[in-house]
Formats: sequence, structure tokens, C-alpha cells
Amino acid sequence: MKNLSFVNKIFFLINNIFALLFFASFVIPYISPKSIPLLSVLSLSVPLLIFIHILFVLYWWLIGFKKQFFLSALCILLAISFSFFPYKFKEKKVISGNGFKVMNFNVRLFNRYQWIENKSISKDISNFVNQKELDILAIQEFYPSKGLSFDFPYKYVEYKGKKKDFGQAIYSKYKIVNHGSLDFKGSSNNAIFIDIIKNSDTLRIYNLHFESLGVQTKNVDLDNLDEQKSKKLLKRLTSAFSKQQDQVEQFLNHKKNCNYKIIICGDFNNTAYSWAYHQVKGDFKDTFLEAGKGFGKTFMFNKYPLRIDFILVDEKFNVNQHQNFNIKLSDHEPVLAKISY
Repeated sequence: MKNLSFVNKIFFLINNIFALLFFASFVIPYISPKSIPLLSVLSLSVPLLIFIHILFVLYWWLIGFKKQFFLSALCILLAISFSFFPYKFKEKKVISGNGFKVMNFNVRLFNRYQWIENKSISKDISNFVNQKELDILAIQEFYPSKGLSFDFPYKYVEYKGKKKDFGQAIYSKYKIVNHGSLDFKGSSNNAIFIDIIKNSDTLRIYNLHFESLGVQTKNVDLDNLDEQKSKKLLKRLTSAFSKQQDQVEQFLNHKKNCNYKIIICGDFNNTAYSWAYHQVKGDFKDTFLEAGKGFGKTFMFNKYPLRIDFILVDEKFNVNQHQNFNIKLSDHEPVLAKISY
């Protein structure tokens, strides 16, 4: 510190603050949102924190490889070691004859309110899905739109909302022998499931849609947040995370009574750094971490990329491939996994 200029001392102080925030992010998955709400909000910013530490590494390197370089370098090393680093450099693709394909897709009501200037969204999504020759399709924000024509012999749809006109759906190439809804209370979101017969095995497929954060991207200008707006935004986020906790706990209580191999699909409305994700994932495999490549982005919030849509599979499954599709047919991107066992 003695050899640093006044400006660099200030920079290093800021560097330390961001390092503390990053270290704090490691405890987020283990502390429930209701205990320390602010930690849950911090989970949304972990990729940004890592990017900031990359900038600090570059800065200390460029001004003469100061020893302060090692603080942010340590943060980046820890991010890579504990799968916190948001980018995956190597994908996995295995040709497997006995595998099957699972897709998760939040379709945003098939553009019911014309968010996208495309009047054939339902048809375009149907064509896209059918081209992939899927075995399982889990949909959030389902709406019985005209033009839908999915090539599946079996389906289960559960409606929610005041008018019971939207909800969630699971389509299957395999016979559905059981289905049900967890019916989240006081929420338009929900979790549903089906049990299917594949060969001689019964498999359970969950479709989760946890509480939305209640923040519209068009109404939030991150560059012009004053104190009042910040408090209002924080209140919305902490309230949503609290509801998510109740929903996660309800799901876990339901899941523990299932003895079948399980596949979990869903829009978690939360990131892989969150308590909700950590609790749901447990010992399951995240198909993106197993076989994906890139950032795995599934949703953009004011140009800020987030991975909030997931496919998680039982440890007994092999993950052969994971794909993200930037197809501009919804505000979410579909994800596809090829799995086998």
C-alpha cells in the first residue's frame, strides 16, 4: 500500500469491497431468503461481480503488475473452481442411440399481447419444436393459442390465474400414467408434474415456475435509480424471493415422496447462484454445467444476461448434450438437453 498513489489506494479500497461482496456470494446458497433478504438480491449480481474482478486484474496488470493483482485473481480462480464462473468454454456432445430429448421453454403466452411484432408466434414455435423431434416439452406461461400444432400424443395442461386461461403444460412422446399440480397459493405461478412410462421404467417430469420478480424491464432504468426507486425495487425483489422460498419448500416436500428417476424443468426466476436453485438442484445434474457452452443465457434484463431457465436431471442420467436457442420467439430462450441412462 505504501508504494501506491492516492488514486490507486482508492482503487484498491474499492477492489476490497467488491472482493468482500464476491466472498459473501458463496454463502447465498446456504442462507434462506427470509433470513437475510439482501443476500438473495446479491445473487443476481454475481456474474457482474466476476466481470468487475476481471477488470481489476487487467488494471493492476497494466500499471505494472502490482501485488494487489492477486486479490481479484483469487476471486476469479475461486469462481472457476466452484462453478461460479458464468462462461463455459467447452461443451459436451455424445452420440447416443438410446437417449431422449427434453426441452424447457417459457413461451410468454405465445405473444398473446403482441409484445413481439410477429403475428405467427404460435405457428413459429410449433414448427421450431417439431423440428427438434423432442420426447418431452415443458412449457411455462402456456396459453391455448390458435396455430399450436405440437407433434406429441400425450399432454397435461394446468391453468391458473383469475380467469384460469393460462398456466403450464408438459407434452410427452411417452404415455402419461399420472399427473398433478402443486397449486402454489397466492400466486399465478405453479409447479406441475407427470409420470411417464419409458421402456420398463417410470420417470417423473416436473415443470416449475417460481414466483416472478415483479419487475418489468421497460419500467426499470438501472442508470437512473434514485433512493426512492431503489427502495421500491428492493422491496419487490425481497418479497418475490420470500415467496419463492415457500414454493421451493413445497416442491421439495412433494419431491421427497417420489421414488422414480426425476427430471426437473423450469423457469426459476432466479439464477444458479441463488438459494432457490441450490435447494432444488441438490444432487441433481444441471445439464448446462454438464454439457453446455457459453454463458447459457436464457433471459435478458435491461441488456443484463441471466440464466434462469434450467433442466436438472437425476444423478442416474447421463447428460449427452445441452443447447440454448436465441430464436426471438419469446422473452425467454428455450433450452434443450439430450440425456440417457
